[in-house]
Amino acid sequence: MESDTLQRLSVIIPVFNEAGLVGRLLDKVLEAPLSLPKEIIVVDDGSTDGSRREVERWAEAHPAASLRFFHKPNGGKGSAVRLGVAHSAGEIVIIQDADLEYDPRDYQACIDPILEGKTSVVYGSRELDRRNSRRSHLCFYLGGLLVTATTNLLFRARLTDEPTCYKTFSGPLIRALPFEGDGFEWEPEITARLLRLGFRIHEVPIRYAPRSLGEGKKINWRDGLKALAVLLKFRLRPPGILKAGSPTQPVPRLPDESL
Repeated sequence: MESDTLQRLSVIIPVFNEAGLVGRLLDKVLEAPLSLPKEIIVVDDGSTDGSRREVERWAEAHPAASLRFFHKPNGGKGSAVRLGVAHSAGEIVIIQDADLEYDPRDYQACIDPILEGKTSVVYGSRELDRRNSRRSHLCFYLGGLLVTATTNLLFRARLTDEPTCYKTFSGPLIRALPFEGDGFEWEPEITARLLRLGFRIHEVPIRYAPRSLGEGKKINWRDGLKALAVLLKFRLRPPGILKAGSPTQPVPRLPDESL
């Protein structure tokens, strides 16, 4: 399918204390092959290690890159993503962590189902890609499986990787669907909202190179418990109050989806 040249991808990158990796990550984002132009939105979430200066140096060295940089007091990944989404302009939006666990070369696979009109939400699944010979530490891996299984049980879904970073959305959809979570819990929340509203989440295989806590991984077992609590909370919440805007302003959706 030939892409509309007026379309673009917004890559939202929340950053917290990733001074050693964020420049290399931005190189990969810039070089990622893509059928659309992209805007890069970096949100520094109160880093204390020089991440902000590293992003500024990268921007100075790449003046032609379409990069917008925001910095804010530390509030959590969800708060950084929310700020990035609010400032995005792309017809498609993807979330990119500031580490090197996920490969920007997979952007095209994540956006193709949206460009083809098959869906308006795509998750990149680490479980579907057989190239991923390495797994996260056992507790992270099992925790991810538990969160995914709980999502499927509560919402009658068939996901293989709910906690994936590569969550990709129609731009109008994600900008119209606010979320409350300020930390990592924004992810199960947005999944729960979408499933309660009747959206179909399409999955595609993606590459994954996990890092350990010692290498800077920030999520922990408490975040897993929060994820389970959030899923249950939104399963029990009346669907009428999940919609964006007001009760008379429906969430934008593609023709194959219905509430």
